[in-house]
Amino acid sequence: MNDLRPNLHDNAPAVPSLREVFRSIGIPKEANFWKKLLAFSGPGFLVAVGYMDPGNWATDIAGGSRFAYDLIFILMLSNLMAVLLQTLAARLGIVTQRDLAQACRDYYTRRTGIMLWVLAEIGIAACDLAEVIGSAIALNLLFHIPLIWGVCLTAFDVLAILYLQHKGFRYLEVIVVVLIGTIGACYLIEMFLVKPNFMGIFHGFVPTPNLFTNQEMLYIAIGILGATVMPHNLYLHSSLVQTRAIDRTSAGLRTAMRFNFLDSFFALNFAFFINAAILIMAAAAFYRHGLNQIAEIQDAYHTLSPLLGVPLASGLFAVALLCSGQNSTLTGTLAGQIVMEGFLNIRIAPWLRRLITRLLAIIPTILVVAYSGASGTARLLILSQVILSLQLSFAVFPLVQFTSDPQKMGEFANPRWLKVLSWIVAGIIAGLNAYLLLLTARSWMS
Repeated sequence: MNDLRPNLHDNAPAVPSLREVFRSIGIPKEANFWKKLLAFSGPGFLVAVGYMDPGNWATDIAGGSRFAYDLIFILMLSNLMAVLLQTLAARLGIVTQRDLAQACRDYYTRRTGIMLWVLAEIGIAACDLAEVIGSAIALNLLFHIPLIWGVCLTAFDVLAILYLQHKGFRYLEVIVVVLIGTIGACYLIEMFLVKPNFMGIFHGFVPTPNLFTNQEMLYIAIGILGATVMPHNLYLHSSLVQTRAIDRTSAGLRTAMRFNFLDSFFALNFAFFINAAILIMAAAAFYRHGLNQIAEIQDAYHTLSPLLGVPLASGLFAVALLCSGQNSTLTGTLAGQIVMEGFLNIRIAPWLRRLITRLLAIIPTILVVAYSGASGTARLLILSQVILSLQLSFAVFPLVQFTSDPQKMGEFANPRWLKVLSWIVAGIIAGLNAYLLLLTARSWMS
């Protein structure tokens, strides 16, 4: 086992993560607080994309239409867990200059590393599946492009990623932030259109005892958790923070960790706003009118405008969905490259790696669309979130282990309170996901 203890004065590891953009963005040393925050901002927003992808839409719409505002507390709890875990991922990348996949390869046996790689690839394929379906549904709703052709069109996303990264990684970050802003603007308008019950929203932040007595509510709550905290984001974040050319002194590392925490905090809380807005929209538009079984994205689109009497409502919904799918595509393919290079220590052309990732999602989606149509995509979307939930612990446990180890993190190892909190969160996630697997198995057998 190799020691991951950082050399604080070393400017680059032997094999950097995402080497084509490693330390490619400069950090002004004499700048004020706001200019430094701007320079560090970016990785958190790329990671936040995974917290508002089409898989989240499905669980948020189901939660809002069936239980009104009661599950907002679960969204808030999931967001707090996400902030904690993404902060740990950023710390690992900043201090050790190793992403989580590389750290696993360094520490575990080759057999264990291969197993973790396979599980990570399954999780990324499941995530990409949701993004392909979401983009295809949005293209169908907006431009009436048949689902099967919409799925095929998503393959061209790979070319967009390559072009943007070739222009400079900052361009990729700006495009992502613009798309996130578009989603936020669409839902801000939706909030005015649906006229939600603000007292109900306030009560939604308080946990309801029904969560432990209503099995259907608990099932959706765990699904929201699985759709919110995604395993590939932990690998992604630990790599993206290495795009900044930070000062490798103790003070420089502390500065980088502080600003990356702020970047993650603001970005993930914006993602929380998006998810809460989707759930609130579903509660105000569907639950209030007795439509408690709206779980498919297409049903939500076709129902919104007639309910509200505003033709714009459905259009804004579809535009936001398209932005969500495209955004998630950008980060999902990057995560695939990081995982393959990190675990296997092999380098293939970026376009080939991203094409492989996309084909793993496109092929099963085309088969399902051809056989089952739109209803099949809805079931596939839910299945992708279950798969993601089951992969999460295999990324969380190594992350908490590595960031808590002084031999690997030196003076930046997790303090006792953070170590205890991190293991509690890891245990909660593992327990909830095990219960989700049990509930899913029961529903399939019944």
